[in-house]
Amino acid sequence: MNLTVIDHPLTRHYLTVLRNKDTSPQAFRAAARGLTYTLVLEATKRLPLRTFEIETPMETTTGYAVDNVVAVPVLRAGLGMLDAVLETIPDVKVGFAGVARDEETAQPQEYYAKLPDLSNAFVLICEPMLATGGSLSWAVDKVKGSGATAITCLCVVTAPEGVKRMYEDHPDVQIIAAAFDRELNDDFYIVPGLGDMGDRLFGTL
Repeated sequence: MNLTVIDHPLTRHYLTVLRNKDTSPQAFRAAARGLTYTLVLEATKRLPLRTFEIETPMETTTGYAVDNVVAVPVLRAGLGMLDAVLETIPDVKVGFAGVARDEETAQPQEYYAKLPDLSNAFVLICEPMLATGGSLSWAVDKVKGSGATAITCLCVVTAPEGVKRMYEDHPDVQIIAAAFDRELNDDFYIVPGLGDMGDRLFGTL
């Protein structure tokens, strides 16, 4: 399976804040940022590094730099993860993938895409909710169409249906998540889940 679920005390703490229906939008945004830090650290464990010589106050030693990382938040909920990526990874570029879910069919409806050339990039797609998998699979198709071959997806909560869809559509793509939840309900929402991530981030309930 191409899914890694983070087992870290801070991840569990922030996930609990996000799940709690009484969490305010401000606290929800802060918890989303904190949780994303833990996902980013796991996702970048094998990130390629450029080496070069630097001078410390004492002597010459080897330095390391991260190059050519691109974050692609899936609008709009993915914006809740973007700040943590920008603060953690130096010189990261940002593309955007806009998709809305048809509430009757749960199928993705594209409304915006702006991506740089990704042919040599390490791409992090930020999609908090992996429910049916339609939106994330669409986003991966988009970044692959821009040349990406090294792709990792950051998710907050996932459902078996979405993970299965991603494994079938994109078995080469790694998913880093905070939770693998039980199922989708009849309205295609993840349960136990945390509700609508975008609405809770931006107070549009």
